[in-house]
Amino acid sequence: MIENVKNFVRRSWNWLLGKTTVDEKAVKAYKVVMERYKLTADELSDVAKAIKQVGNQIDDIPAAIAGKKRKGRKNGTKNK
Repeated sequence: MIENVKNFVRRSWNWLLGKTTVDEKAVKAYKVVMERYKLTADELSDVAKAIKQVGNQIDDIPAAIAGKKRKGRKNGTKNK
């Protein structure tokens, strides 16, 4: 039932939109807004990744203050 209502509204909107003329500036503005939205979404995902990395490394600070050795991958060469 809800799908039928959604389809009716969608078809009605498309019919109404087809009957009207859209200003070229509005179309251009829409494209600019969508482009900025995509760029902003990409930047936010990069920020989320960086915050996750910081969160993973934040627990190393107390160990560093205590003077313990760093965790992680060991050096390939042994003590020379």
